[in-house]
Amino acid sequence: MKRTEFGKVAVLLGGRSAEREVSLMSGTAVLAALQKSGVDAHGFDPAQRNLWDLPREGFDRVFIALHGRYGEDGTVQGALELMGIPYTGSGVMASALCMDKVRTKMVWVACGLPTPKWAVLGADADLPTVVASLGLPLIVKPAREGSTIGITKVTAASQLAEAYALAAKHDALVLAEEFVDGQELTAAFVGNEALPLIRIEAPQGNYDYHNKYFSDDTRYYCPSGLPDAEETAIRTMVLKAASVLGCEGWGRADLIRRADGSVTLLEMNTSPGMTGHSLVPMAAKVAGMDFEALVMRILEQAHVG
Repeated sequence: MKRTEFGKVAVLLGGRSAEREVSLMSGTAVLAALQKSGVDAHGFDPAQRNLWDLPREGFDRVFIALHGRYGEDGTVQGALELMGIPYTGSGVMASALCMDKVRTKMVWVACGLPTPKWAVLGADADLPTVVASLGLPLIVKPAREGSTIGITKVTAASQLAEAYALAAKHDALVLAEEFVDGQELTAAFVGNEALPLIRIEAPQGNYDYHNKYFSDDTRYYCPSGLPDAEETAIRTMVLKAASVLGCEGWGRADLIRRADGSVTLLEMNTSPGMTGHSLVPMAAKVAGMDFEALVMRILEQAHVG
C-alpha cells in the first residue's frame, strides 16, 4: 500500500494497565517509525482521551501499542469494531483468550499442544495439594497480567501463601504453574510467517521486569543456535499455537526448551513490546526487516473484526 492510503493513523499507547510504562515506550517507537515512513500518524493515549475522539477526529486506522488490560484483552478491540475502525493485531476473541493464561492453556491442551501443568489458586485453595501436584519450585502469577508483573518463583511450600497474596493484588484469577527448567525461547510471527527464534539468557536465569526491559545484562541469541530442523519444528508449532487461539496479524509466544530437547508453551502475547529491548523487532531484523518495515507490515494487516 502507498503511505497515503493508510489515511490518518492513531497509535494507541499508554493506557490504564500495569504495563503503561512499557506501552508508552513501545508506542513512542512505533509512532516515530510510522512518521519516518511517511504515514500521517499521531499518538493517542486512551487513559487521557475518549476513544470516541478517534472517529470524531477522522482517524482511519489504529496501531495498537497497548499492553495488558484495557488494550490487549479485547476491550479496545471491541470498541474499535463498534466504530468500524481497522486495527492491528488479533480480534476480540483471541485477544481476550490470550490475555487469560488459564483459558489459553485449556485450548492448547485440548488441541494436543504442550504447556506446563497448572492449578488455579483461590483464597481457600488447598496449598499442600497444589505443591504435591506441581512440585517445587513452581511459579505463581496473575492469570491476566503480563511483563512478569506479580510473578513469584516459589521454592518452598511456606512461600506459597505470600506468593498468592502478591499475585491476587493484580488479579482475582491466580495461576500456579509447574516450573520447567531449560532454555528460554521466544517465537514471533507476522502474518503467517514465523520469525527466527530468540534464545534468552538472563542474569541468574531471572527474566524479570527489570531484566526484560531495562537491563543490558540479559543476553539474546538470534539465530538461536538450535539445529535447523528443530528450529523449524518449533516455529511450526508456534504458528499452530497461535492459529488455535484465533490470533491474527502478529504476536509472540514464549517457550521453554528442556535439556532433552522437548519444548513447552508458556503464553501467547497478542500485542508484544516494541521497545529498544523488545524481541519481535530483534527477530524481524534477523529475518531481513528493519524496525520501520516491521511496523509498516503490521499496519498493513489492520482489520475490522
